[in-house]
Amino acid sequence: MSFEIYHTPRAKETFKSVYNFIRNQFGSHAADKFAFKTEKIIWLIAENPLMYKASPIDENVRIGLITKQTSIFYRITGTSIHLLFFWDNRQEPVLPN
Repeated sequence: MSFEIYHTPRAKETFKSVYNFIRNQFGSHAADKFAFKTEKIIWLIAENPLMYKASPIDENVRIGLITKQTSIFYRITGTSIHLLFFWDNRQEPVLPN
């Protein structure tokens, strides 16, 4: 069973930001390769949403590794997956207060 995927506005914004950074720093080929890999990971998540570890903040939010530098945060709800945002792993981690 494949889960339906929803992109939040923040996910769209942060994906675009990461994509543009890669394109500006490493060229269009690298950015397109990142986009292709991201689509593949999203497809895998839709097929098996529990494949990545739960976030320490919320067990319904999971963190999927796309590349060494980038992760995707997503929430599983019933029969759908909500892509929350993309994260540059070189930043300070998101920790609960």
